[in-house]
Amino acid sequence: MRASGVADLPLHSGPVPPWLMPRMRALASRIVRVIVDEYGVGELLRRMGDPFWFQSLGCVLGFDWHSSGLTTVVSGALREALRLEEHGVAVAGGKGLMGRRVPEMVRAAGLGEEVSERVIHASRMAAKVDNSVLQDGYTIYHHVILFTERGEWAVIQQGMNPEIGYARRYHWVGERVKSFVEEPHSGIAGQRREQMVLNMVSRRSEEARKASVDMASERPERIVRTLNQLMRRQETLARWMGEKGDVKAPSHLYMPRRIDWKTLRRIYEVRPRNYEELVGIRGVGPTTIRALALVAAIIHGAEPDWRDPVKFTFAVGGKDGVPRPISRRTYDKVIGFMREVVEASGVGAEERRAALRRLFTLERMLYGP
Repeated sequence: MRASGVADLPLHSGPVPPWLMPRMRALASRIVRVIVDEYGVGELLRRMGDPFWFQSLGCVLGFDWHSSGLTTVVSGALREALRLEEHGVAVAGGKGLMGRRVPEMVRAAGLGEEVSERVIHASRMAAKVDNSVLQDGYTIYHHVILFTERGEWAVIQQGMNPEIGYARRYHWVGERVKSFVEEPHSGIAGQRREQMVLNMVSRRSEEARKASVDMASERPERIVRTLNQLMRRQETLARWMGEKGDVKAPSHLYMPRRIDWKTLRRIYEVRPRNYEELVGIRGVGPTTIRALALVAAIIHGAEPDWRDPVKFTFAVGGKDGVPRPISRRTYDKVIGFMREVVEASGVGAEERRAALRRLFTLERMLYGP
């Protein structure tokens, strides 16, 4: 996450025009072919993990520059356009129920059991982290994973905050993920920075993660007693912990009112060795994560990071005519041009690079002199 800027991602209504989606698929297919042929599939996954690049891709494909729908529609176009045998990468998942079909879609790709399970595990952990471990008020409703035959992957998913009507997009690149529960994102794109976020994937939350694992080894009855005290009094963390320098505790704990005690019992019986194993236990969701983090802060003094990790993104473009209407004729010219570039794969490297340099003429083609 190297830069920052500003972008709105409002929730727009209305379908994609029927003439646009086939063109988006065709152009996306050719763009991906060029990138993979020239730079390799690893570079494609790295670019997909960059919110700036992904937003720009959506704009090149002609979608709204500031719509949350860019994520879902571009991901859908990629899923329908990309094939392992042709592009070296495929896409599984989508919006709503389609996102839950990732295991089925990955296994159907014929990767082999070991590789398939590795990709499925990455998909599941990424979704769980952004829904439960990073509690920023945005609920994941769209999830896709791009994957290769060797099990390389990238995840793009989006959450919605219905109260403010905005979305937030989360990017992951497998080769950069050293831990699913510590700074795993390659980028997070959103419209605004939230004032209070339980950010358990922050490096600053390392002690809180360790303390949560320690708490999980305690008998649930002890956690119950502490939680009951906190929910009755709603004490501040500052009251319990004293001054913490530049670390600002929330005004009160926002303790979850309903705790899944069966899950706490299950955690106690499993005895996870680390935080990633704790998060991976089925049934462990936002309320359990939050309860363990806050009780651990009270008992062990290990306060989690409350800063929002969001970064911002940018773009230009627009199917709604912003900043200008899309010319179907021009769009078809772009597709034809990219077809020529891809079909030139048999020529030498220098000729190929010369063909790619012609891409600079697209700006004049699209927007005039």
